[in-house]
Amino acid sequence: MLRNRLAPVLLTAFAPAIWGSTYLVTTELLPPGRPLLAGVLRALPAGLLLIALTRRLPQGSWWWRSLVLGALNIGAFFALLFVAAYRLPGGVAATVGAVQPLVAAGLSAALLGDRLSLRTVLSGVAGVAGVSLLVLRAGAHLDGLGLAAALGGAVVMAGGVVLAKRWTSPAPLLATTGWQLTAGGLLLLPVALLVEGAPPAHLSVDNLLGYAYLSMVGAALAYALWFRGIRALPATSVTFLGLLSPVVATALGWLVLGQSLSPVQLLGGFVVLGALVAAQLRRPRPAAPVLVAAVPGGRGDRSARSARSESFHSHS
Repeated sequence: MLRNRLAPVLLTAFAPAIWGSTYLVTTELLPPGRPLLAGVLRALPAGLLLIALTRRLPQGSWWWRSLVLGALNIGAFFALLFVAAYRLPGGVAATVGAVQPLVAAGLSAALLGDRLSLRTVLSGVAGVAGVSLLVLRAGAHLDGLGLAAALGGAVVMAGGVVLAKRWTSPAPLLATTGWQLTAGGLLLLPVALLVEGAPPAHLSVDNLLGYAYLSMVGAALAYALWFRGIRALPATSVTFLGLLSPVVATALGWLVLGQSLSPVQLLGGFVVLGALVAAQLRRPRPAAPVLVAAVPGGRGDRSARSARSESFHSHS
């Protein structure tokens, strides 16, 4: 039941809510045309800080596991997001990215043995429809490479969530988060230098504040909450919470930037929220049968003998 999981769900939901503010911070505080640099400065300083605070390095297989998870959850995801953002309108990229819960549900069934229920599938379809109503605009230009990048970003992020659920680290949560952020930032660094060149020689106070927010709040805090949620909740439930990001981004655009909000967008927001709630509901497990001790000559003993007799006759 949702009530039993309300606290971990709400805590995990803070992560995509924070990520929903990324668009506002990027457009208002960061230098233009440097999304990969923003990805590096968002992940790498936060990861190194968490490693320094926890004083824990990976052990054994967790060296390569951290590299894989960091690539999926951060490095590859940010790079594909960059390609999609440059080649597609934002609404198209967000709508394609909204298939992530459906991808995670399929991967969870294949790798974790989770049951793929009809409610999960319908909630995933409703989530995509809600996001499209919220952010998609008529006449949006479609680009093949951009669509592939947006879909690839959804797949790698879903894969990262499912693998993070499958590989439970024995280390503290903040240490594991630091390993992944550092790995993702290091993988993204040469890509940023190759595509965007050297960082700007001068950064304003606004730029520094924006990068500090993305690193400390958007990465260190948000990813710690996200990975905590992966440990506490089913992987599919966590990915559905990611649909909060376009809802928060749209709400901030209306509240802070004065952007218009149409009735269709409001309907889309409510559809997304309904899909989120439906995806968190779990069918209660059946109660374990109560065993009645058999007393010689008593009712329990006669019931047991009767059950054994019926079983014998049914199999003979």
